[in-house]
Amino acid sequence: MSKQERHFFWVGGLLFLVILTGWISADCYGASKGTSSHYLIGPNDLLHVYVWKEPDLTRDVTVMADGRITFPLIGEIMASGKTVAELKEIITKKLTKYVTAPEVTVIVNESRSRTIYTIGKVNRPGPYPLAPGMTVLQALSTAGGFAEWADTKNIVIVRREGGKEIQLHFNYKGFIEGKNPVQNILLKPNDTIVVP
Repeated sequence: MSKQERHFFWVGGLLFLVILTGWISADCYGASKGTSSHYLIGPNDLLHVYVWKEPDLTRDVTVMADGRITFPLIGEIMASGKTVAELKEIITKKLTKYVTAPEVTVIVNESRSRTIYTIGKVNRPGPYPLAPGMTVLQALSTAGGFAEWADTKNIVIVRREGGKEIQLHFNYKGFIEGKNPVQNILLKPNDTIVVP
C-alpha cells in the first residue's frame, strides 16, 4: 500500500468516526433540545405551533408559569407535563370544531423549563440549560469554576420537591479527595447551586 493510499485510508476512517460520533451525540442529547418524544413540556418553554394551511393560527407560544398556553379559537390549554405528541393531539382535537381536518405540528423551539442556576462565588454565575445527565460537578464547570475565595466545602444545591424547598450539600474539596462520591448528584430542572 502506497503512502498516499494509507493517508486516504486513515483520513476516511477518521471522517467516518467523526460522523458516527456526531450522529450518536445528536441522538443521545436530543432531549435537551426538546426533540425527544419523551420530553415533557414545562413552564417558560417556547413552542411553535404550526397549523397547515392556517397561517392565522400558526404561531409561537410561551408556556405560562401555571403550565398553560393560550391558543386562538380554543383558549387556554394545559401544556406543562405533556409530551409534544400529547399536546398536538389535544390542539388537533379542539380545533376540529373550527377547522376541517386540522394538521397540527408542535415543536419545542426553546427548552426554558430545563434550566439550572449557579450563584455566588463562581466565575460565570447565572442560568444554564440543563443537559441530560448533568451533575453538580459538570454544572460548576459550565459556570467557569470557582472564583477566588470560594468556600468549596460548603456548596448547597437548593431544590423544590413536593412543594418544599430542600438543601443538599456538596463538599467539592472532599469529593476530589475521593470522600463521599455520591454527593455529585444528577441535577433537576430549576436546581440552584449556591457557592458561598
